Amino acid sequence: MMAAELPVIDLSAPAFSTANLIRQACGEYGCFYIVNHGVEEELVDRVFEESKKFFSLGMDDKMKLLQKEHRGYRPVWTQNLNPYPRSSIGDLKESFYIGNLQQTRLNQWPSEEVLPSWRSTMEAYYCKALAAGRRLISLIALALNLDEDYFEKIGALNGPETEAYIRLLHYPGKVGHSKEETIAVKPHSDYGMLTLLVSNGVPGLQVCKEKFKEPQLWEDVLPFRGAFFVNIGNMIERWTNGIFRATLHRVMLTGQERYSLAFFVDPNPDCIVECLESCCSESCPKRFSPIRSGDYVKR
Repeated sequence: MMAAELPVIDLSAPAFSTANLIRQACGEYGCFYIVNHGVEEELVDRVFEESKKFFSLGMDDKMKLLQKEHRGYRPVWTQNLNPYPRSSIGDLKESFYIGNLQQTRLNQWPSEEVLPSWRSTMEAYYCKALAAGRRLISLIALALNLDEDYFEKIGALNGPETEAYIRLLHYPGKVGHSKEETIAVKPHSDYGMLTLLVSNGVPGLQVCKEKFKEPQLWEDVLPFRGAFFVNIGNMIERWTNGIFRATLHRVMLTGQERYSLAFFVDPNPDCIVECLESCCSESCPKRFSPIRSGDYVKR
């Protein structure tokens, strides 16, 4: 399997040059690495430590926090991210969702008696990752020749309804016997704006840059300590009329236990996602109808 040669974008560089690099990366790849993003490695390491502690708990303890309102624990086999599955088998992973910290009644937290540092660590990570995500979205706006705060002005990222989630992920190290079971997460693109991903150094993530070509060519995304892997989601693809591509990706089992942290930034549910005027013309008509973000997610 070939390794993907993805751009590395330094968020500490001047905004104009960074925006140009992001425009090129989003158009050619739909995914890239970012460095100097403001999330300390020490904090990332702590999140992985707490994640491992939770997933090491007995199933009875984990099931006490079973997912409600898109927050909490999901066991192995209970989710299939492929919108057009060839089988009903779910993904070979377990996960835990943490949403907007201002929506205090929705998030679920392990007992402090069991995991005393868990909640404070996750809250610290959420704030840092959200700041990095917002910075990146402002650069995406500049890359589209829009005002830096364009997505705030149209209501995509405002207030306590901001749809941002931490998703802790754990993949077993043991590979199943059938070919299908070696695919831990089936091919899909993320439905939101963008995703920031970091792993514990174990490979398995793969991307397909040309998702409409057959046969599909899959490339390995190599772990890169100190960097986030960023992939563009379906909402950005719809806003840009396909100029920026939502990356098709999957996770393969490698025989090693794998942990990863995904941070999703999605538009507010009431935000209308429609083609930007600068991204369509007579020769390039609108490919997607306007849709309310929340309706798209439900669909």
